[in-house]
Amino acid sequence: MTAVGLTWRQFRFERRSFWRNPSAAFFNFVLPLVLLLLVASVFARTKDELAILIPGIAGMSVLATTFSALAFNLTFLREQGILKRMRGTPLPPACYFGGLLGSAVANAVVQVLLVTVIAKTLYGVDWPADPLALAVFVVLGVTAFAALGVAFSHAIPNFDAAPAYVNAIFIPAIFISGVFYSTDSLPPALDAIAQALPLKHVIDGLAAAMISGAPLTDNLLAIAVIVGWAAVGVTLAVRYFRWE
Repeated sequence: MTAVGLTWRQFRFERRSFWRNPSAAFFNFVLPLVLLLLVASVFARTKDELAILIPGIAGMSVLATTFSALAFNLTFLREQGILKRMRGTPLPPACYFGGLLGSAVANAVVQVLLVTVIAKTLYGVDWPADPLALAVFVVLGVTAFAALGVAFSHAIPNFDAAPAYVNAIFIPAIFISGVFYSTDSLPPALDAIAQALPLKHVIDGLAAAMISGAPLTDNLLAIAVIVGWAAVGVTLAVRYFRWE
């Protein structure tokens, strides 16, 4: 079988495994949509508030399905010895990780599509003003967060500690990056931290693509920051990866 065929089979296996794990499916896939429905229905009563919330939830969804999911999964696979056993099989590592990462990417893409459809059908938000820019920022966000998730899994000592480690990054990031409200009122110190992290720039790019329709050339700084974090993530993921 070709490498493409092996990767596809691994991808299909990862998809089945994901949906057979109710807790993973809920926290990485369902929870962002539940938060969108709750927050939008209760608090977002104007178009300006929805213009902040919709791209914010979309960005959080990308973060949850890539960074959080991969940090959890790789820590579990490493601690359970599954990575070590996979290394000893005839399946090429590239095919294995292609299927694993492909499943996370599929979750992120589906999440963004669902957020877009829900925003249109339930809250009257227009379809994305610039679909190309939306695709670009989704791809950049997925790449950066997936690489950082793999890299961060190396810092987690064991699976019992994984929730604390991941949430110590995830929860502060979503609150200072403008997921639920505008960052214009953030204290200068928190705003500086948010500006240095990739999530705010992913959300800003998604907001431009989904709401304002601003061209990609207006978001070159955001693109540069996300690409920079992606490069850091890939470098650390490759440098410190271990099978056991």
